Amino acid sequence: MIRLALADDQALVRSGLRALLAGYSDVEVVVEAEDGAVLLAQLADTEIDLILSDIRMPGTDGLQLVQQLREMDNQTPVILLTTFDESDFALRAAAAGAQGFLLKDASPEDLHEAIIRVARGETLLAPVSTDPVRARYAYRDQVPPTDTFNQREISILRLLAGGYSNKEIARTIHLTEGTVKNYVSEILDKLGTRDRTRAVLKAITLRVI
Repeated sequence: MIRLALADDQALVRSGLRALLAGYSDVEVVVEAEDGAVLLAQLADTEIDLILSDIRMPGTDGLQLVQQLREMDNQTPVILLTTFDESDFALRAAAAGAQGFLLKDASPEDLHEAIIRVARGETLLAPVSTDPVRARYAYRDQVPPTDTFNQREISILRLLAGGYSNKEIARTIHLTEGTVKNYVSEILDKLGTRDRTRAVLKAITLRVI
């Protein structure tokens, strides 16, 4: 059973999501709040496995919620929801440290699958809105990688997209920090990029992740 916390400033949306998720036997909504600050206060007394939050809310919004969690060294996975198909939201979610990003018009099946996958440690930051990101970034660098990526490198790229540090990646996939650093250097070399942010952007552009 995945214990889930839900944050959205619209009571009807919260009610609808709660009713939708009640149809799945492996998900339980145990905390609800109208903004990130209220949710954070409730989490002090409740153990949860995953947070599902609107990205835009009055007060503490979804991005600020993720940032504050990570500053507290709380690594609870977060999926951010939005009705706005804007090209930079996925990248802003990744930079904040979220593990997932979905548009609110995603199907119930897609939402359930996202919850399952993120709860077990995967990163889902290549939503519908990455197409405009690809279009915007393509003019800057269309040079293909110098070599293919193995599954380990793809996993590390996805964690880089989630905003993880080398130390956090090492802990997540059970490698030494030095080994992760070597993998990241190899990824940058293959993509022909100078830093992690450009590597993630190019990987999204080329549909590597």
